[in-house]
Amino acid sequence: MKLDGKVAAVTGGTRGVGAGIARSLARAGAEVVVCARRPPDTPVPGARFAPLDVRDADAVHTFFAGLPRLDVLVNNAGGAPYRPLAEADAHRHARVIELNLLAPLTVSLAAHDHLRRARGSILMIGSVSGSRPSPGTAAYGAAKAGLEHLARSMAVEWAPEIRVNTLVVGMVHTERTHLHYGDDDGVEAVARTVPLGRLALPDDVGDAAAFLASDAAAYISGASLLLHGGGELPAFLDAATANKKT
Repeated sequence: MKLDGKVAAVTGGTRGVGAGIARSLARAGAEVVVCARRPPDTPVPGARFAPLDVRDADAVHTFFAGLPRLDVLVNNAGGAPYRPLAEADAHRHARVIELNLLAPLTVSLAAHDHLRRARGSILMIGSVSGSRPSPGTAAYGAAKAGLEHLARSMAVEWAPEIRVNTLVVGMVHTERTHLHYGDDDGVEAVARTVPLGRLALPDDVGDAAAFLASDAAAYISGASLLLHGGGELPAFLDAATANKKT
């Protein structure tokens, strides 16, 4: 999992999962640049910051054209607020899809020539929301489903020069976890629904990203790696009255 001498860009890499990815890539030896609209409150060790709004296609192309080289691209920028479908207009939902699906496509196209010359790799940061119902974040789930499909198609079109994979991430404990799951008791209750008994940490995601970017994964492309601690316990198991342990 060595990335010595490689240059990596991580969108949305200033906090949470993105910062974890940036740290892991830097520990593996990569020169890392993190891109976001605002600088991080705390610098990411081993990475430099570059301001970039991934929804601005002109700015994206200008940024990547200015890089001397690129070996690894991590499309991590994304997210969505809790928003039931009927409580917002189509424009707001479209903005979620723009950030989580169209922006990674824009970034990947802008980085294509660099990555082709370097025989590099792209990693999409997907979500389990793309493969199961996501009430309250339906547009986000739909975008993540599309992102995984985009990665598989991209892996075929851009082979053999560029590898493209998706890291399908479950629940992660970040500095914003309380916005999703509530106080400490809520977080602990949610963690108990994960077979491994805890939420992922940003560095768990980062280490998996470093693996997929490394030569150890040289024959892995078009793949989706699940990083969800074993998944989610089916709700019917709690509701059923049969086969209960006593």
